[in-house]
Amino acid sequence: MSSPTLNRPAGSGYAPRWLALAAVGLLAACSSSPPPRKQPPAPVVLAPPASGPAATPAAVAGAAAAGDGAAAPAARPEVPIAAHADFTRAVNLMRAGNTVAAEQAFKQIALQYPQFAAPLVNVGLIQRKQGQLDKAETSMKSAVASESGSAVAWTELGVTQRMRGEFHDAAASYQKAIDADPLYAPAWRNLGVLQDLYLGDAAHALASFEEYKKLTGEEKPVNGWIADLRQRLGMPPVKKPEASAPAAEAPAAPAAAPEGGAPAPEAAPPTPAPPPQEATAPKAGV
Repeated sequence: MSSPTLNRPAGSGYAPRWLALAAVGLLAACSSSPPPRKQPPAPVVLAPPASGPAATPAAVAGAAAAGDGAAAPAARPEVPIAAHADFTRAVNLMRAGNTVAAEQAFKQIALQYPQFAAPLVNVGLIQRKQGQLDKAETSMKSAVASESGSAVAWTELGVTQRMRGEFHDAAASYQKAIDADPLYAPAWRNLGVLQDLYLGDAAHALASFEEYKKLTGEEKPVNGWIADLRQRLGMPPVKKPEASAPAAEAPAAPAAAPEGGAPAPEAAPPTPAPPPQEATAPKAGV
C-alpha cells in the first residue's frame, strides 16, 4: 500500500520516498514569450502592536491553555507600533517580489528590534527560495536565538535542515517548536513526515500525525496517512464510531393554564445548531 500524500505548509516541501524523481522537459509556446515569474516566498508576519498595557494575545492564549491543563505557549514580546509599520513595508516588498529590498529591510529591522524572530525568519525564507540553504539555516538559527519561544522560527529551521539532509537536527528543531507551543499544528505535521519518510520511525510518526489530527480536526488526507502507518505497524484500522439510535423522548408535561382559564401559549421550538465546519490547519505566523 502506497502512502497517501499529505499537504504541507508553504515552503515546507519534501520528496516522498515512494516517488522517483522525473525530469520533465517543457517546450516554450513562443520564443518571444517572457519567462514565467517566480513567486516570492510567503512572508511570516508580526502580530498587531499592543494598544495598551493589556496582556498580549499569546499570553492570554497561554493562560487559557494552562487553565485547561495543557502546556502554555511561550510568552511573546510585544510589538511596538513603529516596528509593526516597518515590518509591514518589508512584507509588502517581499510579496511584490522585490526580494533584494525586502531582505535588506528585514535585516535592518532585525538590528533595530533584536527581540523578534520574524524578520530573520523572512530573511531565511528569501535565501531558501533562492537555493542558499547554508545562509538560510544561519538566518533561521539567528531567529531562534533572538526569540526562542517562536514555534514558527523553530519549524522553519527544521524545514531548512531537512532540505539540507540534516534529518536528526530537523527532528530536534521540530521538537523545539512543539516545546515552545504544543498547539502549533504544522510542527507536528512536519515532524510526522520527517519521522516516517526520512527517519523510518513509523511508530513516532503515527503519534505525531494523530496529535496533528487532534489539533486540526483534519480528515483528508491525514486519515489515509494514519491508516497506512497503522497497517505497516500491524495495528488494526481505527473503527468508526457507530451511530447510536436516538433515545426516546419522554412526553412533555402539559403546560399549566394561566389564571383565567386561557390556554398557555405554545413554546417556540429551539433553534437548531448549525452543522459543524471542517477544521483547517492554522496558518504559520509569528
